[in-house]
Amino acid sequence: MFRSSIYRQRRQVLKDKVQTGCIVFTGNRRSPINYAGNTYPFRQDSSFLYYFGLDMPDLAALIDVDGDADIIFGDDPTMDDIIWEGPSPTLGQWCEKTGISANSGSAGLQRTLEEALTADRPIHFLPQYQAGNAMKLAQMLNLPVAELAEKASPELLSAVIDQRSIKTEPEIEQIEAALDISFIMHTTAMRMSSPGQYEREIAGAVSSIAFAASGRMPAFPIIFSIDGQTLHNHSHANLMQEGDMIVHDSGAESPLGYASDITRTIPVSGEFTPLQKDIYTMVLRMQAAAFAAMKPGIAYRDVHLTACRQLAADLVDLDLYTGDVEAIVESGAHALLFPHGLGHMLGLDVHDMEGLGEDLVGYDRRIRRSPQFGISYLRLGKVLESGFVVTVEPGIYFIPKLIERWKAEKKFEEYINYDHITDLMDFGGIRLEDDILVTESGIRVLGPPIPRTIDEVEACCGELIRS
Repeated sequence: MFRSSIYRQRRQVLKDKVQTGCIVFTGNRRSPINYAGNTYPFRQDSSFLYYFGLDMPDLAALIDVDGDADIIFGDDPTMDDIIWEGPSPTLGQWCEKTGISANSGSAGLQRTLEEALTADRPIHFLPQYQAGNAMKLAQMLNLPVAELAEKASPELLSAVIDQRSIKTEPEIEQIEAALDISFIMHTTAMRMSSPGQYEREIAGAVSSIAFAASGRMPAFPIIFSIDGQTLHNHSHANLMQEGDMIVHDSGAESPLGYASDITRTIPVSGEFTPLQKDIYTMVLRMQAAAFAAMKPGIAYRDVHLTACRQLAADLVDLDLYTGDVEAIVESGAHALLFPHGLGHMLGLDVHDMEGLGEDLVGYDRRIRRSPQFGISYLRLGKVLESGFVVTVEPGIYFIPKLIERWKAEKKFEEYINYDHITDLMDFGGIRLEDDILVTESGIRVLGPPIPRTIDEVEACCGELIRS
C-alpha cells in the first residue's frame, strides 16, 4: 500500500468534488471458476484500490461527505478462515493502514444506507460490473437491478475520472515497476521463440514471469500469436514455423496493481524477411509520428490521425494505395489496414477506468467519438493533459475476410489497389505499443527500453540462436 496520507488526501479531494451525500464503493468478491470453492485469482476493484488500498475480498466502503467520515464494512476472519487460510490482521488493523478509524461488520452497510434513504440524502455509486455486487447494491437501495446502471452518479463518475486520469509520481513509479517486469517478459519471449515450438510454450513462460515478479497475474490475457492479423487473438495453439511473425501483446501488474501494456512483433526465425522489414518500418514511422505530435493541449484524436496520415503516405509510396493522403484518411480508406484506435489510458486498469464508461473517460463535450470505421474504436480522443499515461500502439494488419468484403463491395477502390493488397492477404499483422507519460513539455516513454527497432529485435532474438 501507499502511505495512509495518500489515501486520505485522495478521499478528501473526492469529498470536495462531490460536495454532499454518501459515496458507496463496493469492493470485489471472489469469483468461482466451476464451483464456489474453486475461485479465479482475486482482483480488487480499481477504484476501491485507488481510494482505500485494501486488496482483499468482501469489503465495502462509505464516504459520508457531509459528516466528513469514512468507514469500511467487512468481517474479521472466522476460526474456519484461520484454519484454512491462516491468520491475518483484523479489519481494524487494515483500516489503520488506509487512514480510517471507523469500521463495521458487513451487515452495517445496509443499515447505513437505509438511514441515508430515510433522510433523503443523495447516495452516489459507480457502475457495477460484478453481477453479485450489482444485485446486492440494488437490493440495499431498493432498486431493480435493471435500473442500477442508469442511477450511477454523474457527479461521482466525473470526480473519479478527473482524479484517476492524472497520475502522481508514486503512481508513475508503480507503472514503471510493472514495465520492469514487461521488459523481462518481452525479451524472454524474443529469446525463446523459434520454429518448431507451440505458441503456448512461450505464452506460458511469459505468464509465469509476471506472477513470479509481483505475485499478481498478468494485467490481461496474453496475446501471443502468429495470426497477428486478428487484433486480440487469445489462442495459443499454433506451431511456430520458419518465416512466421508473432504479435506479442502483454502486460504485468505492479505490487499495488498498476498495469503495463507493451506489444512487440517478433520474427520466429530470428530475422525479418525484406517484406516484413518494409511493413515493420511503416509501423515504426507511424509510432514516431505519433510521439512527435503528443504534448499537453493536443487532442489524442488528432495524434491518431497524424499516425494515419503517415500510414497513408507510406501506403501510397508502396503502390498499395493511390491518391491524396488527406483524402485517403478523411474517407477512412486507410482503416482497411489499421482498423483500431491508436491507444488508451493506462493505470490501475490496463484500459484505465473503462468500467466507468469508455466515452466518459476518453471523450468530453468538445470531442465526441467518431462513428467512422477504424477511428470509432479509438478509446481516447480528448485533449491530452500533463500526467496522463497513455498507450501508443499503431499496427498494420492484412485481414483476409475484411479485404475480401471491401473488394467485393468495391469500397474505396479509387484509393485502394486491391490487386496488390490481395497479394499480401497471408502476411498477418504487425503491432508496436509503448506506454507514454504526457509531461508539461511533451512526453516520456516509460520503463526500460524494450527492443523496438528491427536491429534491436533481431539482436535480442539472436541471443538464443547464437547460444
